[in-house]
Amino acid sequence: MRSVPEWIGKTDDAMPPARVKDRIRERQDNRCALTGKEFRPGDKIEYDHVTPLWLGGTNTEGNLQAVLHEPHKRKTATEAKVRAKCNRTRKKHLGLDNKAKASGFSKRFKRRMNGDVIDTRTGEVINGRRP
Repeated sequence: MRSVPEWIGKTDDAMPPARVKDRIRERQDNRCALTGKEFRPGDKIEYDHVTPLWLGGTNTEGNLQAVLHEPHKRKTATEAKVRAKCNRTRKKHLGLDNKAKASGFSKRFKRRMNGDVIDTRTGEVINGRRP
């Protein structure tokens, strides 16, 4: 049982106070949660959400970890790629993808199931199969 209540941020942007940061580092034995390296004087220590907010994580002491700047930057970049992919897939499934599906060649030409390529403006077979 905790002797001190867990810190909960009032907003997703709220930074934990120094006393909470101290408890997080102490919980991790003063080591980076991503690399396991011990923190040294002059290291740029950042506080990262274990479960990202966009995946339903909370801005609480229990969901924060102390990490070094460089590994945190790499983790954040990886998460950004995953988040972008998830957002693209979600939009596609919801029919919200506003990108033009066809451009240039595919607007003008159409391939039939038998392999023939048809000019959609004239209906002419451009590259048909030969018997």
